[in-house]
Amino acid sequence: MYAKIKPMNETNWNPWHGCKKHSEGCENCYVYRTDAKYDRDSSVIKKNVAFDLPIKRNRNGEWKIPGGSTVYTCFTSDFLLPEADEWRSETWAMFRERSDLNFVFITKRIDRLGAVLPDDWHEGYDNVAIGCTCENQARADYRLPIFLDLPIKHRFIVCEPLLEEIDLSRYLNGGIERVVVGGESGDNARICKYDWVLKIRGQCLENSVRFWFKQTGFRFIKDGKLYLINRKHQHSQARKADINIK
Repeated sequence: MYAKIKPMNETNWNPWHGCKKHSEGCENCYVYRTDAKYDRDSSVIKKNVAFDLPIKRNRNGEWKIPGGSTVYTCFTSDFLLPEADEWRSETWAMFRERSDLNFVFITKRIDRLGAVLPDDWHEGYDNVAIGCTCENQARADYRLPIFLDLPIKHRFIVCEPLLEEIDLSRYLNGGIERVVVGGESGDNARICKYDWVLKIRGQCLENSVRFWFKQTGFRFIKDGKLYLINRKHQHSQARKADINIK
């Protein structure tokens, strides 16, 4: 069962690469930013060479990804992209075959999930955790009712990039296991206010939901002062706040 924030073994697996900007949180997408450095077009969705990584074995016949690992899936794309519909059935099959792995993916397209679930999904796979991204109140109010109504064994909310104050209170009693919050990175990042982070933390406390302040973002306001935080320090500065709820 997916339960740990920091598992012993973690692996990134991107079965395909590229994405289409979908909502306000996509404006300064880190995938687009990274691809631009190499003159790549992020809007072109391509199947990756490592597409079947979870079922690959080494020369000794052992899984390349050892059992018990958490596999962060599709973090340079969106697992529910329409352009990936032709490949997704194979990924569901790999989720099933590697029931000893914990697969995690986040999406801004949760409204597509119900239409693309495999026939044997039923109430959800035990080894799959799905995160629904909500960057502002409007997206939370649209996506989260859909999210909570879907059959998912392990679900969490991602408010990253956090673009404004969000009230999640009404959604936190529906089996949400964790809320992840973070500011936006990159030179063009929009501001993230510490007050917004603390308010979501308070909502999690009231509803006994785990909370993870993942990163400050580049433009971070605390006690009315704007801090410009270098990318390499954004995670560590968030940890120093010591406000996570485990």
